[in-house]
Amino acid sequence: MKQVGIEAINAYCGETYVDVPTLFAARGLDDSRIGNLMMARKSVALHCEDAVSFAVNAAKPIVDALTEEERASIELLIVGTESGVDFGKSLATYVHDHLGLPRSCRLFETKQACYSGTAALQMAAAVVAASPFEGAKALVISSDVARPVPHTYVEPSQGAGAMAMLVSDRPVVAAFDHGANGFHSYEVMDTCRPDPEREAGDTDLSLLTYIDCLKGSFADYARKVEGADFVDTFDLLAMHTPFPGMVKGAHRAALRKLRRGISPQAVEDDFTTRLGAAIQYPQQVGNIYAGTVFLALASTLDNAVIDREKRIGVFSYGSGCASEFYSVVVTPDSQRAVRAMGIREALDARYRLSMQEYDELLAATAELKFGDREFTFDLDRFPQITKERFTGGRRLVLEAVRDYHREYVWLDGGAAR
Repeated sequence: MKQVGIEAINAYCGETYVDVPTLFAARGLDDSRIGNLMMARKSVALHCEDAVSFAVNAAKPIVDALTEEERASIELLIVGTESGVDFGKSLATYVHDHLGLPRSCRLFETKQACYSGTAALQMAAAVVAASPFEGAKALVISSDVARPVPHTYVEPSQGAGAMAMLVSDRPVVAAFDHGANGFHSYEVMDTCRPDPEREAGDTDLSLLTYIDCLKGSFADYARKVEGADFVDTFDLLAMHTPFPGMVKGAHRAALRKLRRGISPQAVEDDFTTRLGAAIQYPQQVGNIYAGTVFLALASTLDNAVIDREKRIGVFSYGSGCASEFYSVVVTPDSQRAVRAMGIREALDARYRLSMQEYDELLAATAELKFGDREFTFDLDRFPQITKERFTGGRRLVLEAVRDYHREYVWLDGGAAR
């Protein structure tokens, strides 16, 4: 059996952010809840960005680094999202086109709330493992742009971002433990999107379901992997992070169940040691839905001490619900590969929005309605952002919708190319 895993990983979490304490104050929210949220900033999409442009901008550095022969070996493209732009046409078709991928390539979109990215990743791994061709690769992208719910406690955690991963038999970033996958899934109405502009659900039920799935999926993992222990088997953990406080609560509940009599201080120390690195980027970005678990994984690889081969336990959850617990093995080479992508530097370089700019941006984004047949974007609407952010670099943005077809352009220094 060939070894399969992640060869390369990259994040694109937008060009702007809003400060979470500032958002709390402007909305009149109770700032005593910031501590439970454990959020500092959240990424915000520009009015001319969508799940397609985010996906392409995340994947382009990975694809551009490949040789022509390596690019031709990408035989599968999957985009996991709950921010689709059409009920029939997959947004993967747009992504495939703007990345210049070969036509001899399967492509499609997956949907299962925040689990869709993991569904895509595991399918890609299976395809690569089963391929009779040496060097076969698959490109998996998780991309979501949240629809903020202003003046609620959900708004501060809703982010925007995409994670791109190249899956191959050259797992530089992370090697999958073959067959080490635990599942726990059932129907529940914890959260849903009944229409493209609205989110609904029960926050308390979602938290309880998340905790139940963490326990259940690990129990299934332990049933399949002899001797697996939630604490001793994994040097580090990376978990789906709607907001870091939710991860902390779920970790505490799991440890109390699996380690009877464990002290509160021991729980706190374990969280800091094994999950402290994983939450650093989600604290700066917010919930990016399908890609959040991979942002946590990238955050772990960028920020943890990885001075030897280590095993990471990964927990993925999607409302509705589906969940999976699996594990990957990483090395110091993994850390070097992730740090070379400059994720931390890109997050630090984002433009800080004032509350006025943030609200104006939300209003501009809302002008394009799902299913609009015609629309043209004013790409100069926020010059204080685009002129600064795109100088010296290229980003794909949405320019127009013409007869339902989305048309994208590359911006460089605020000018379309």
